[in-house]
Amino acid sequence: MADVNSKRVSQFLQKSIKPEDNGGDAQPKEEIIEEQSLPVITHSYPQTVQEEISMVFNTYNMAANLGPASRRKREKGANHDGTSTSLYVDRRKSKVWNYYTKLGDAYVECNVCKKQLSFHNSTTTMREHLVRKHSIRDTLLSQLKDDQASESDFVVQENVIKRSRQMTPENYLYHTASCSEPRTDVILELVLEMIFRDLHPLSVVKDKGFGLLIGYLEPSFTLPSPIQLSSMLWHRYNVVKQHLERYLQTAQSIVICVEFWVSQPSQTYLTITANFIDGEWRRARCILETQPVHETKKEGELGEKLYSILTEFGLSNKSIFCVMHDSLQNTMMNSQQLKSVYGWTSLCCAAHVLHLCIKAGLEVEQVQEALTAARGIVSYFQQDAKATCSLNTKLEAINKTKLKLVMDVGSRWITTIEMCESLLDLKWAIMSLLEEHPKGTLTVQILADHQWKLLQDLVPVMRTIKIATSFLREEQNISISSLMPCIHGIVAAIGLQLEETSDVIKMVVGNIRSELMQRWSISEDEKVLESPAIIASFLDPRFKEMRFLSPSLRSELHKRVKNMLSQVFNHQSPASTQFWVPNSDYKAEVGETGGQLSAYKDRGPSGQSQSMYDILLGKDPTESMPEIHQQLENYIVEPLCKRSTNPLDWWKTNEHRFPAVARLGRQYLAIPATVILPDQAFAASESTLEHRRAVLAPENLDQILFLHQNFDFLESMRNNNEMWGRNLPAQY
Repeated sequence: MADVNSKRVSQFLQKSIKPEDNGGDAQPKEEIIEEQSLPVITHSYPQTVQEEISMVFNTYNMAANLGPASRRKREKGANHDGTSTSLYVDRRKSKVWNYYTKLGDAYVECNVCKKQLSFHNSTTTMREHLVRKHSIRDTLLSQLKDDQASESDFVVQENVIKRSRQMTPENYLYHTASCSEPRTDVILELVLEMIFRDLHPLSVVKDKGFGLLIGYLEPSFTLPSPIQLSSMLWHRYNVVKQHLERYLQTAQSIVICVEFWVSQPSQTYLTITANFIDGEWRRARCILETQPVHETKKEGELGEKLYSILTEFGLSNKSIFCVMHDSLQNTMMNSQQLKSVYGWTSLCCAAHVLHLCIKAGLEVEQVQEALTAARGIVSYFQQDAKATCSLNTKLEAINKTKLKLVMDVGSRWITTIEMCESLLDLKWAIMSLLEEHPKGTLTVQILADHQWKLLQDLVPVMRTIKIATSFLREEQNISISSLMPCIHGIVAAIGLQLEETSDVIKMVVGNIRSELMQRWSISEDEKVLESPAIIASFLDPRFKEMRFLSPSLRSELHKRVKNMLSQVFNHQSPASTQFWVPNSDYKAEVGETGGQLSAYKDRGPSGQSQSMYDILLGKDPTESMPEIHQQLENYIVEPLCKRSTNPLDWWKTNEHRFPAVARLGRQYLAIPATVILPDQAFAASESTLEHRRAVLAPENLDQILFLHQNFDFLESMRNNNEMWGRNLPAQY
């Protein structure tokens, strides 16, 4: 085999080299061509024997791909001495040919990147390739007037050639060796980003379809192995993690969210997320870690896990304001242990608590019977193809093909509403089909008239709660500050529906209301004021009037917040107390009139200045009021904002007016209403994130989810905040 290759090299060198008359030394054909005035590419031609032989092999491989017809044409164009006349053809017509070698009548090769292009007696594509791929720009190139051809034809031909190159291993190796190094790195990084952005397993690079796609789009690229991607993933993870540690150090207080979820192999995982509001009043949500949960562990394991993760990120116990969980693992949650050992307040996810309240309301026996019969009807039409076809035919006849039957899911109460609504919308068609098909009446329990009426009365109650969840899903209502107004609104709204309803619906509404009031301590004045959700609502400029509280509770709440501000202020160090002091321009300077008035001021027994007006009107109460208390009074009398206002935007604009209250607001408004994003918490179906993460391999699951959540966020912070991001690299 080596002899055959050597022979081919010798033959090709004889064709490509022409002896000089004066000395007999062989010179490349290109050396005798008239010198052009275009920029010189130093790496266009081989400088050593090894490079020259390599180029010969590569050129031979390209020529072998041209097909029989092209090879015959090329052989016909060769002279008897072995030189090819095609090397002279058209080389002098355009300066573009200084960068190309012609391979027959239909193909040319770029001398810079060794890439083949189709050629149809026009250098338009060749010139654009130099400008686009190699940035070779010259006024002479742009002024050349060649025959214009359709760009689409060139693109199609070029893609066809790319696919043909991939058919043989040696051509594939050739293109891998000659591809541009930076471009290969970029494609490799994009493959890695595709994995953690779209939550793909590392084994996706071994899938046949993915390989065919990459091979067609970029034949010169060699797909990395899962092991190589795993190494790159760990490197990217460690770099981003370092910058997340730096960013977390800027947080005033952090709210930890603990989510328990189950993968497809029935393995329970624990995802820990940090939530806070940064100095620019931007809401931050960063995943810290995802790890498997073992059922054999003790109850106090959660606190130890959280403490270990916080230590890993350089965070102390005092930096954590509270911990929110979804109670899917009750055995691991020990609120008293978190409070006594670590000083963390424990809260439960609003979506989970609301689900428990609705579940308690639907446990009424008559409702369960009606829902069971409804599920049987939906299941019948989903499993019987003939019945489904008949139902679709009836819907097409009245142009209502968008109506579909929905089966509810036990873990998502919103699907129960959708099932009832779909059945009520299709009642006439369902009853007609069941009567037409005797088999259906035998296999399906038909809903009685009173059960249809029960579902019809149940839907408005459930729809009221669904409206509240729609409100919580809006971007400006992510904080727990929007929760208590919603809960009080649900209690009041469904209470009004008790009139003129059946006894069964009254039982449903009564159960839901009692559960809501008990779990959120609405009827207990002392507990309700201790709730962080109540304080957060007061610190939200849209709900600070607290209309759902009695006047006495509002007054007590103001006192509690005033005490909280005093405690925070007294614990500030001398350096940090500057945060509470207003700016020099916070109060207007005394004018000329004030200057005259100052002549009547003197020092009182306490050392404070005393005005002549104090003798007449008494001492100004605001003079002895601490600055932070005055800020609170000014905030209370501030006009309310519109409900569509984002409270973070309002505080960003007004922080300088109420700096002490703003500090408290940044702490409480950082608490989310749900452990996960509201769109996922109140969704009727599983999200793409939940579906894809369930199939990830456990070896790289933590790193993929970490980068999926944090990469774009930290990148935006790096671009927008020079304070902490000025030293970050251009790309993680």
